[in-house]
Amino acid sequence: MNPEFSPEFCARLREAFRRTGYDTGGVMAALGPMAHTALGRGEPELAFRASADAGELGTLIRLFLLGGAESEAAVRAALAPLPLEDALGTGLLRGEGDALRAGLDVRPHGDEEGDWWVVSDLDADALGHQVPPEHVLGVGHASLSLLRATLRRPVDTLLDLGTGNGVQALHATRHARRVTATDVSPRALALAQATFLLNELDVELLRGEWFAPVARRRFDQIVCNPPFVVGPARVDYTYRDSGLGGDDASALVVRQLPAFLNEGGVGQLLASWLHVEGEDWADRVSRWLPANTDAWFVQRDVADPGLYVGTWLRDAGIDPRSPEGRAKAAAWLDWFAETKVQGVGFGFVTLRRTGGEQPTIVCEDLRQAYDDPLGPEAGAWLDRVTWLREHGTELLETRFRVPDTVLLERVDAPGDEGWQTTIRRLHRTDGPGWQHEIDEAAAALLAGCRGVLPLSDLLELLAVAHGGSAEELAAAALPMIRELVRHGMVEPV
Repeated sequence: MNPEFSPEFCARLREAFRRTGYDTGGVMAALGPMAHTALGRGEPELAFRASADAGELGTLIRLFLLGGAESEAAVRAALAPLPLEDALGTGLLRGEGDALRAGLDVRPHGDEEGDWWVVSDLDADALGHQVPPEHVLGVGHASLSLLRATLRRPVDTLLDLGTGNGVQALHATRHARRVTATDVSPRALALAQATFLLNELDVELLRGEWFAPVARRRFDQIVCNPPFVVGPARVDYTYRDSGLGGDDASALVVRQLPAFLNEGGVGQLLASWLHVEGEDWADRVSRWLPANTDAWFVQRDVADPGLYVGTWLRDAGIDPRSPEGRAKAAAWLDWFAETKVQGVGFGFVTLRRTGGEQPTIVCEDLRQAYDDPLGPEAGAWLDRVTWLREHGTELLETRFRVPDTVLLERVDAPGDEGWQTTIRRLHRTDGPGWQHEIDEAAAALLAGCRGVLPLSDLLELLAVAHGGSAEELAAAALPMIRELVRHGMVEPV
């Protein structure tokens, strides 16, 4: 049975949380940095000890964050003015002998502007067994990575496709005037509704598969954390499995999303794609795109099939060593082998509906460590693509400068005539930390990019100093300049 939280129930629970200080700041202060860090490592004992002296806040921490069993009297006091009987009736709490435990995961979640509470299901560790098929995830690593990668410019309308517990929509309310959230799972919608009521937010909730609930509608922005797990066409868990085979779920969203954007609108999602023998992954994902769509595919990781299967089995609370785990792993790995899958790519996709302009499509790796969040960089990338589209024929007349955050690294090796430079690498030290290897002529050209002379004059000077014609140098330099502009390593003045 799906929980139903009334507005009155949520108002009383919210009052209890505010009265006890059950928010991100209150929890951090009660636990202290050492216990909080240990809890993040899955080591709760320090947090149990630290919460012992935190009164009613400590009761809520042990109940909802640590999975502890608490006495009826302590829980009744901590949840006041919410009646204990109501908490049991909705499934927020469950009885265990003479004690009480959490029936749902309710935890503080915040950003630089304030706090919320997110309602989800208990994970496998708290349940003590594998999660059920309709399990609704809490705020995990994937959700957080999409939050950090999302563009946060003011918009009128935003769609959160596949909202789950509602966390993407929570953050969307900071910059979108109207937010719509959809999901195929009735349980996910019930818990998302509880999240929105608890936080006094007005979010339109619709049920249905993929884009069906918003047919014939368009939005300024769409965010999506789809069921992107790749493998055989089956549904074991609605939060991760789409029922589509391979990477067809990610392909479906990329293919259909732009049609639901207003012109100039932006869509952002997490996605997975197969690395198939004899096929370039960039060619594969580029074929998913409809016409008139700017696209930036950023590959964050490529997982070995064996590691991939083991990770997702454990995520569901299935021991890969058990008979069930081995059987599931065998079927999954057989499918990978039959499909000639060598790896599973994972990353972020940013899409923009361009109208009639020639689209820009870029697929690139970002597997190195970088400065988060990526959301502002996604916005800047779109701005730079727009600038190149509008001024791409004027590059020779443009004055460029190299930002202060870009450095030139050299690798020298000993030679017959002393140290000789073997590698010249341009390195952006902020944001994604892009790197480009360049030759001696390119290094000399970029040294002159100080915002004073147009590119054509710099090429003339380079031709005099290094030989060759300015036209030949321009043919080699312009593609490089376009790429460096897209990466924010050279900027027009």
